[in-house]
Amino acid sequence: MDYRERQVVVTGGTGALGAAVVGALVASGAICHVPWRDEREAERFAYRDHGQVKLCGPIDLTSETPLRQFYDGVPDLWASIQIAGGFAMSPVAKTDKAALMHLLDMNLVSCFLCCSAAVNGIALSGKGGRIVNVAARHGLEWRGGEGLVAYAASKAAVAALTVALSEEVAKHDILVNAVAPSIMDTPTNRAAMPKADYAVWPKVEEVAATILFLASPENKVTRGAVVPVYGKS
Repeated sequence: MDYRERQVVVTGGTGALGAAVVGALVASGAICHVPWRDEREAERFAYRDHGQVKLCGPIDLTSETPLRQFYDGVPDLWASIQIAGGFAMSPVAKTDKAALMHLLDMNLVSCFLCCSAAVNGIALSGKGGRIVNVAARHGLEWRGGEGLVAYAASKAAVAALTVALSEEVAKHDILVNAVAPSIMDTPTNRAAMPKADYAVWPKVEEVAATILFLASPENKVTRGAVVPVYGKS
């Protein structure tokens, strides 16, 4: 896939999946704009000194004004990939409004605001573009959401946002899709589940490959898809 001279925003780009996406993008010629919030994560980001990567932060993705300013500073925006999000487990009876709103902010609100800013940014170029969001398996398979109802609801909302937005902006040649990973093979997930069979978990590089296609100029027809990326799990 040819991303030469393509300007791409990757939120959550300093995380495990984000770094895999950024690495694949720069290898394909893209210029990546990566907003960060966690300074420690930004400092250990493998691509922080790469010539095709522009780190910008700290930026709160739920704060509309600085987020708009960030997107306004990206010239000829081609694609925006929303990987930033959060996870938490707790039964409904022990989940208060603050915890629910925190998950909605991390997953739905940040994604919505980035999509809004991206649509405006892509429209300025007049060349069309791509948007890719990250939902989750539990956002598609709700019956598996026992013990993490608030999280499942927030990711289901990301899936609904993706499909609805894809219908709204297709006429502007902006194709909107999402991936829905199961648990991915990351150091954090391995530490949380030391007895799991890691071999069946999708690798971040594999999930990144699907994202790269959906965000690429080679994707000419796929829109409104929420693609399961479960591996063998």
